[in-house]
Amino acid sequence: MNRIWFRVLTALLCLLFVIPAAAQAKSTQLAEKYAKYDQFILIDKSSNVLQYYEKGKLVKSFSVGTGRKKTYTPEGLFTIREKIKNRPYYKEKIKGGDPKNPLGDRWLGLKVTINGKVSYAYGIHGTNNEKSIGKYVSAGCIRMHNKDVRWLYDRIDVGTAVLITH
Repeated sequence: MNRIWFRVLTALLCLLFVIPAAAQAKSTQLAEKYAKYDQFILIDKSSNVLQYYEKGKLVKSFSVGTGRKKTYTPEGLFTIREKIKNRPYYKEKIKGGDPKNPLGDRWLGLKVTINGKVSYAYGIHGTNNEKSIGKYVSAGCIRMHNKDVRWLYDRIDVGTAVLITH
């Protein structure tokens, strides 16, 4: 009888500790073709997680908000086109730095090419709705907590590669 309980307990411990640890370790590995970049951002829409890499090594992960529908946030390999502090929200004519600005105080604009057409409408940015992080809520941009996007903004360069997947 003790052997059965020992096996059950061992199986439970594996499920609780060993398997999740192995899965987490696997998620920190960047595909070889992307590990060559000095800086690299990977956004997984299925888990709403942004991972920041330097020379193929995971530096930090963040919870993010992405598009309300799967198609809203584009998928593919893009680049950071611009970095702007206190970017205005042109759609509703809200000035940068205004607490009502849904873009927060940091904007990392993406150069997105889909079907041969270039768009500059998408970005990684802060938010005035911190509760939206981790959810599918945006019109296509990637939302971050303001403190997190400030951290990322201070480290990345224009031209950094950004891979968005699902």
